[in-house]
Formats: sequence, C-alpha cells, structure tokens
Amino acid sequence: MKILILGGTTDSRQLAGALDARGDAEVTLSLAGRTAAPRAQGVPTRVGGFGGAEGLANFIEAESIGVLIDATHPYADRISANAELAAEKTGVPFLALRRAPWVAVPGDRWIEAATVAEAAAIGPDPVRVFLALGRKDIAPFESAPQHTYLVRSVDPIDPPLAVPNAEYVTARGPFSEADDRMLLEQNGIEVVVSKNSGGEASYGKIAAARALHIPVVMIRRPDLPDAPSAATVSEALAWCDHALTVAAMRGV
Repeated sequence: MKILILGGTTDSRQLAGALDARGDAEVTLSLAGRTAAPRAQGVPTRVGGFGGAEGLANFIEAESIGVLIDATHPYADRISANAELAAEKTGVPFLALRRAPWVAVPGDRWIEAATVAEAAAIGPDPVRVFLALGRKDIAPFESAPQHTYLVRSVDPIDPPLAVPNAEYVTARGPFSEADDRMLLEQNGIEVVVSKNSGGEASYGKIAAARALHIPVVMIRRPDLPDAPSAATVSEALAWCDHALTVAAMRGV
C-alpha cells in the first residue's frame, strides 16, 4: 500500500516516520517547496506542487497511491481543498490531520483578526510588533509603516519590508517559552501577531506574551473542507490501521 502525505509540518514528519517504521506501507511525503532548505524528513520526499486538484489526482493514479493524508499547515487552505477534490475524483481513502487550535486561557490578551490584512490594522499609534508569520504573509504590514517590526522566519526576508524600521531574525523552531520571553523582552515588543497554528512547537510565543501581559493579534483559521479528520498523530495512525486493514480485505 502506498501512502501519500501532504506535509510541511511537525505532525506530518512524525506521522510519516511512524508509518515508515512499521514497514507495512510505502510512504511518500510531499512538501510544497516554500522553504529553501527544509528539515530532513526521514522518508522518501518529493518537493513542489502538483498542478491543482487535477494534477494531484493524476499523480495519485499514476503512482497507484492507496491512501491520501493532508497534514499541511492549518492555513494551507488551497492545498487542503485540492486534496479533498483529488481524493473524491480518485476514490482513495482520505484523512485530514488537523491539530486543534489554541484556546485562550486566563491571562491571554487576544485580539482576533479574520485575515492578515485585518491584523495589519493594529492601530495608528506606533508600537513595537513581533511578526510571527511566514515570509509570504507579512507584505500587508507595509500599509502600517509607523510601527517597528521584528520579523522571525525560517528563510531570509527578501526583499525586506518596505517600512522604515524592521529587524529580522532567521531561526527554525520549536521555540521554548523561555526563549521567546527573552526575545520579546530584549526587543521591547508591545504586540505579537500570530496565526492560530495549534500544537506545542510554536506555542512558546503565546505563553511568553501571556506572562508579559502583551496583547496578541490572533489570525483566525480559514474555513477548511469538511473531511474525515484527526487531531493528533496517534489518531491518524489509528485511522491508517483501519484503512490498511480494509484495503487488505479488498485485496488492494
């Protein structure tokens, strides 16, 4: 049985590794290619797009893929939509691995925003802003040049933001609460802007902001297809057990 995992997240890497270690399936992990030097995945990996839902469906049929799992970032809504359409077209079992979003707890000062553009409208008064966003998401903040920005990204920001005051940190997570608290304190951060990614790997900045009483502009998740889903790698593995058993019974 061949399993194709659409990845790019910690969860996708962990799921691929766990499935590969069992030896009862042939696992391929697909990355979109948005990171210049992706972390080693530990399983056979392909990089690049498929050409939309139709291209993904063609790949599934050409490679005799038996199971498709969407374990992309919660904000990769276009890829998720294409994955569901491709699964419907080809008839392969499909699962979306979607970790649960963070939930505000006492002490959090969250300001919800529907989009990155809405998050960029932080306010007229100049403040020091930590942008914990991907490099493709920060352009809207050029509309608010009065602020001072600290941008952390895996790859360098090129070209840089067209604003008078911006500093850049190139680093790859996970980041601990202690590390992020030091970063926020040393840079005098007054506002954090983040997507609600969920999980532990990037929660450090949220916990650090809470401890320092710093408001967080939290960008809500996009609407995703209503597909069979799992919230954890363990749940996804259990689903795969069932899918592989059914496939074996059918002689696939």
